[in-house]
This record gives sequence, structure tokens and C-alpha cells, in this order.
Amino acid sequence: MKRKKYYVSIKTREISQTKVGDNDDFIVYATDGEVKALRNKLSHIEDAELGTYWRAHIPIVPYHIDGDNVAYDENLKDAFKMVYHLGDEKTKEFISSSGMLESNVNASENK
Repeated sequence: MKRKKYYVSIKTREISQTKVGDNDDFIVYATDGEVKALRNKLSHIEDAELGTYWRAHIPIVPYHIDGDNVAYDENLKDAFKMVYHLGDEKTKEFISSSGMLESNVNASENK
């Protein structure tokens, strides 16, 4: 299946083939199925984010114990991994050097 160029903004949960405004945080090349999977992951981030909002109003629940916070963190990490693997060289370099991923993605890519 042919890969197409997409502009991705994780902060606004956007994936677009058209550069509009500041939606080009990352550039990826993906198939339709890969874009669908990435959209799904961004949707999971948004769902977990809503849960963290409600949890924030209950001060007795510590951050590290709350399931929504854990889900948010894991989905965000997974989204960055997907963007890394689909990204162009600039995207890969930025994500790799930023330390956003807990382990060295380059090591797992070489396996």
C-alpha cells in the first residue's frame, strides 16, 4: 500500500495532508491503515485526558495511582512511538533527542 505525506500535531490531535497553521509539528509518511491507527491512538489520549480532568477535582487521589493518568501517559508515549516510526528524518531526530520515549527507539528499530 502506498504511503502518503501527513502533517501531525499531537498537541491538537490533528493529522492532515494539508499544512494549515501550525499543524506541522511532525511529518510522517503512512498508509491509510497506519493513519487510522494513529488517529485511534490520538483519540485514546483525548479520552484519557478528559478522565484526568475529572480526577484533578479529587485531590486525595495521587497522580501515580490514578488509572486515567497512567492511560494518558501510556497513550501519549505510544503515539510518539508511532510518529517516530512513521516520521521523516527531522521527526525521528527530534523525538530521539528529546527523550520523550523511555527507551532508545533506535535500538528497538534495529532488531
